[in-house]
Amino acid sequence: MFKNILVVCIGNICRSPTAENLLREALSDRGVVVSSAGIGALVDKPIDPQAEEILRARGHQPHEHRARQLTREMLREADLVLVMERPHIEHIQRMAPEARGKVFLLGKWQGEREVPDPYRKDDAAFAAAYDYIGEGVAAWATRIR
Repeated sequence: MFKNILVVCIGNICRSPTAENLLREALSDRGVVVSSAGIGALVDKPIDPQAEEILRARGHQPHEHRARQLTREMLREADLVLVMERPHIEHIQRMAPEARGKVFLLGKWQGEREVPDPYRKDDAAFAAAYDYIGEGVAAWATRIR
């Protein structure tokens, strides 16, 4: 039973807040708490304007967001930790070895696909990241009860 899901990327302003928004919507009827954080968070920064724009363009209402630095406490409280790239898994396992069994790629069900970082890239990079995140969220949502 997953009741607390944590989504992690680097800065916590593009990929993880996008995934957090999509997971919250997908799991809204299941009583799951979804949050996000960054390995090298741009603490207190809002969601990147390009990430927010693509969420809105695709029909979503992004929630208020402020980037947070990942902590061991967050990892301890989470039942499931979803990350964007393999190095994120390695970082988390060094930071909190006890989290090993609950850390997975968001793209696990898409052949262990990683979600490339669109930060400071063009709109096409943000659109591709959104699409990958959407596919990952949809696959996890069918497995989370």
